[in-house]
Amino acid sequence: MSSYQGALMSEGQIHAIGQGLLDCSLPKQQWTHAAHLAAALWLVVARPDIDAPIAMPGIIRAYNLACGVANTDTGGYHETITQASLRAVADYVRQQPAGSGLAALCTGLLASSVGDKHWPLKYWSSDCLFSTEARRNWVEPDLQALPF
Repeated sequence: MSSYQGALMSEGQIHAIGQGLLDCSLPKQQWTHAAHLAAALWLVVARPDIDAPIAMPGIIRAYNLACGVANTDTGGYHETITQASLRAVADYVRQQPAGSGLAALCTGLLASSVGDKHWPLKYWSSDCLFSTEARRNWVEPDLQALPF
């Protein structure tokens, strides 16, 4: 289970990623783009008791620190990417049939345009997205509006 990129994930694996993020036990090498999306999906679907847009900044910052990653102006937690990803995941889930299983949702999400880790660059220029301001705070897209 060293990398989830391009791999199908079971509900158990998705739960382990989400819980590992929450309790800071997920090995850093497993914190891939696919794992980011799986964790967001798990929070949206399986943990409605957690307000993901509010809680995620603290969750990721704590996880980063536990893994030895500093949250700075150039690394670690990124507010705009995190909030955009949460919006994308929630929108994706809303469009799926009720009762869709977590593994099927994750497979579809990873196969969608959001499964490409560069998807935000369709909406933000590199200069804007990777600015200190966008890392610290939500910054509206400068290329085109998000569809969700």
